[in-house]
Amino acid sequence: MIEVPTTTDSQKLLHQLNALLEQESRCQPKVCGLRLIESAHDNGLRMTARLRDFEVKDLLSLTQFFGFDTETFSLAVNLLDRFLSKMKVQPKHLGCVGLSCFYLAVKSLEEERNVPLATDLIRISQYRFTVSDLMRMEKIVLEKVCWKVKATTAFQFLQLYYSLLQESLPYERRNSLNFERLEAQLKACYCRIIFSKAKPSVLALSIIALEIQALKCVELAEGAECLQKHSKINGRDLTFWQELVSKCLTEYSSNKCSKPNVQKLKWIVSGRTARQLKHSYYRITHLPTIPEMVP
Repeated sequence: MIEVPTTTDSQKLLHQLNALLEQESRCQPKVCGLRLIESAHDNGLRMTARLRDFEVKDLLSLTQFFGFDTETFSLAVNLLDRFLSKMKVQPKHLGCVGLSCFYLAVKSLEEERNVPLATDLIRISQYRFTVSDLMRMEKIVLEKVCWKVKATTAFQFLQLYYSLLQESLPYERRNSLNFERLEAQLKACYCRIIFSKAKPSVLALSIIALEIQALKCVELAEGAECLQKHSKINGRDLTFWQELVSKCLTEYSSNKCSKPNVQKLKWIVSGRTARQLKHSYYRITHLPTIPEMVP
């Protein structure tokens, strides 16, 4: 059981989980600032939830286009929301802010050989500002987040919770929970500002618990309950966020929901630029949908 680890791997994972739980309140967006964005009217002069969500979808498109890790995307969203929850950003500056947060996350987490040139990043993103503009905005973002780029994210909790659940299952049952599907669901949630108000641990466990409910697996349900107790997550909070996650995923899977478009990024890459770009930029050719559940 998760409460009493019997393997060295479980103990290591629990140690990592305890460290994340201790750190998760640091370097998170200000909830009061996010609420102001949610309540703002779309008059073209103020930041709104809709504009923020569109920007995050653009960052997700870039993440997929370059083949970057989900943790890079998660950190970029964290930086963006931390900045937006502190500063009054005009809509015309949002693109530069978003790309600056994305570039900071990329340089912080990706291998140096995979970090694109700022000129390529701006061109592929189809923005008109200059490299100097991007660098100036990076400095502003860094100052406002107190030079603390690294942060605890829901994706880190998702990885740990998943690994701990796998450890609690018999070997032959370890394929019942699909991590790729959970990861895709988290990406969909990141595209809604409301989930930036949730604690990373609560958001991650809400996604996993919702999936376990659909699977109707008693062993996984017991494991998730142990994780909830260990993480000291209130039952009402978990239920509240589970319901919001369920609603979000239902809307995301519908035709009414606009999804990130990676293909439009490729249309603007000229032959000369394509030859200069690294091969890794084309590792993912389209944005995958959330995988189907294994019956």
